[in-house]
Amino acid sequence: MQSLPKTLADDVAKNLVMVAKLIDEDPEAAYGYSRVALRLASRVAAVREAAGFAAYANQKYSEALAEFRAARRMTGNIDLWPVMADCERGLGRPEKALDMAGAPEVHKLDKAGQVEMRLVAAGARRDMGQLDAAIVTLQSPELASNSVQPWTARLRYAYADALLAAGREGEAREWFAKAVEADKDGSTDASDRLAEMDGVEFVDALDESESESEGDMGSGREEQTEGLGEERGGSAASAEGRPEDRDS
Repeated sequence: MQSLPKTLADDVAKNLVMVAKLIDEDPEAAYGYSRVALRLASRVAAVREAAGFAAYANQKYSEALAEFRAARRMTGNIDLWPVMADCERGLGRPEKALDMAGAPEVHKLDKAGQVEMRLVAAGARRDMGQLDAAIVTLQSPELASNSVQPWTARLRYAYADALLAAGREGEAREWFAKAVEADKDGSTDASDRLAEMDGVEFVDALDESESESEGDMGSGREEQTEGLGEERGGSAASAEGRPEDRDS
């Protein structure tokens, strides 16, 4: 960004901030801001990377892969290797993702990147119908560790989901529970999956409140009808028995 004139740099920065702000809650809007930034400064690596993530969030995997490759060429940074491999999965090329998982570049990743690469490789195995291989791929010192790291919840969740897909429900439940323990920020729906396995049904409090409100309104109408029947010298029941009153 320092290579850009100040006014242009400010405009680009504003768009990148909006990409970061919206990419989770409104990925389509984030994508729009990324395209603006890309038009303004396509030779800036941070812009190409942001454009890649925005495209990735919108499942535009071919476009995302192209942007990630461009960013990597500009910086030589290997951090994008796992998400590039996942783009290959998104494009229906799990074999290519597995090739990338075995490439020398993986050894240059930090621990978080290596765990991410393991998740992508396991996903590629599942894409190919190799459930047992996916389970083995996820078995690692990071999975066995009791230490909670930023990747722990997702790793445990992926392992539980693979076990469940393989019909190993008892083990899956155990690992969904472990994922819940590690998922302090709600990055997965492990608690919902665990509750589903335990047969717990959640009732929407808002819907229940509305039902009770409608019930109260119904009771009020019945009381009002009964009062009207008494004022007219007859019961509400006898009034309901008259065809002309039911039709009106």
